[in-house]
Amino acid sequence: KFSHLKSYFESTDSPEHFLQNTKYNAGDADVFLSTKMAAPLTLLFIVAITIRAVLFRSSLADLITERVEVVSPLNAWKRVVEGLALLDLGVSPYAGDVFHETPLMIYFFHFVIDYAEIVFMVSAVCIVFLLQFRKQKYALEGDRYPLDCLELIRTPREMLYIPLKVAMFYLLNPFTILSCVAKSTCGLNNAVIALFILSTIKGSALMSAIFLALATYQSIYPLTLFAPALLYLLQRLYIPVNWRRPSFWLFTTQYVFMYLGSLAVMVCLSFFLLNSWDFLTSVYGFILSVPDLTPNIGLFWYFFAEMFEHFRLFFICVFQINVFFYTIPLSIKLKEHPVFLIFMQIAIISIFKSYPTVGDIALYMAFLPAWNHLYRFLRNIFLVSVVLLACSALFPVLWHLWIYAGSANSNFYYAITLLFNVAQILLVSDYFYAYLRREHHLTHGLYLKRKDGSEATLVLK
Repeated sequence: KFSHLKSYFESTDSPEHFLQNTKYNAGDADVFLSTKMAAPLTLLFIVAITIRAVLFRSSLADLITERVEVVSPLNAWKRVVEGLALLDLGVSPYAGDVFHETPLMIYFFHFVIDYAEIVFMVSAVCIVFLLQFRKQKYALEGDRYPLDCLELIRTPREMLYIPLKVAMFYLLNPFTILSCVAKSTCGLNNAVIALFILSTIKGSALMSAIFLALATYQSIYPLTLFAPALLYLLQRLYIPVNWRRPSFWLFTTQYVFMYLGSLAVMVCLSFFLLNSWDFLTSVYGFILSVPDLTPNIGLFWYFFAEMFEHFRLFFICVFQINVFFYTIPLSIKLKEHPVFLIFMQIAIISIFKSYPTVGDIALYMAFLPAWNHLYRFLRNIFLVSVVLLACSALFPVLWHLWIYAGSANSNFYYAITLLFNVAQILLVSDYFYAYLRREHHLTHGLYLKRKDGSEATLVLK
C-alpha cells in the first residue's frame, strides 16, 4: 500500500523533483511516517527510561537533587515534600518561606507522591509525543519561489527524521535527564507548555487557551506566548491581522475571554482548595520580587545580592520587564511565522526568567532540529556550542571551588553564569538571523546581485 510513498520519501533528493511530486494521499503519508518512525522511537524511549531509572536508583540521585543548576527555590523536590508534610498536618503549605509551587500542583502530588519517579519519567516521554506537532506539508507550488533558491526548500526525505531528532534532543539531553532525576517540577511545566503548543498547532482555540492559562498559572512568564498563539490561530482560520476587520476583533475577543476565564477558574479553584489567598504572594509575588537569592544559572541572584536596597524595586522592574519587552517587536516582525515566534519566546523566557534551571533550556533546545534547514545561515554555531559545553562542565567545578574548597568566590561562579547566558543569547539571535535571511532569499533569490551585476552581500539591520 505504501510502496509509492516509500519511494517518494526515501528517494527524493532533488528539490525540483520534490516540487513536482505533490499529489499523494495525506492520510497514507501520515500512517507511513508513523510506521517508519515506530521502531527507532520505541528504542529511544527504552534507552531514555532505562537511563533515568538507573540514575534514580544510584547514589548520584541525591547529589543531582542538590545541584543549583538543576533545581531552584520554585521547583525543588525537597520543597514540594515539605509543602506536602505541612498540608498533611493541616497547616497551610505557604506558612513560612519554603513552598512556592501552586496549589493545584501540590494537590496533584498529594495523590501521586508514591509514584513520583514514574510521573517524572512519563512526563518526559509525553513531552516528546506532544512535540511531534508539525504535520508536514509537501504540496508546494514551484512557481512561488525563485529557481535558484529551490535548494532551500526541505524535501520529504529531510523532514522524515525531524520527529526522531526532536525526541533525541529532548530525551537524551543531559539537562533533561538531570532535571528528571532531580524530580524538578520544571518537567511538568514543560509538559503543560507542550500541550499548549500541540493544541495551538491543531487549531483548537479552547484547549490552547486552557493550557496557556495553566502554564501562566504555574509561572506567569508563559503569558508572552499569548501573541504567537493568537497569530497562529488567526492564520489557520484565514483571518487577516487587520485592526479594521471585525472578524479579527471578534476572534481576538473570544480567545482573550477563553484565556482569562480559564485563568480565573484556576485561581478561584486554588482559593477554594486552601480557603486562603496566601498562595498569590507565595507563588507570584515570589517569582516577581525575587526574595530568595540562592545562586542559579540566571542573571538575577548576584546582581541583587550586591544591590543597595533603595535601588532594588527599580531594577527588579527593569529585569522583569525584560522578559516581556521583546514580545511586541518580535510579534510584529514574525507575524507571518508564529511557530518560530513560539520558539523565540520560550527561549527568551528560559534565559531571562528569575529562577531558571537547565530543564527550561532543554525545552527550547528540543526545537532546534525543527530548524535544521537554517544551519547553512548560522554564523556562530560552533563557538556558541563550545561555550555552552565548557560552561556546563565548569558549573560544578567553580561551585566546588567556591562553596567547599574556599579558593574562589561568587564572582567566579557568576562569571561562568553570565557567559552561559551570553552564549544562549547568541544562539537564539543567530537562529533569528538565519530564519530572516532564509525568508529573504525565498523572496528575492539565493544569489543576490547588485545593479552593476556584482555579487551583493545581505546585511541584517
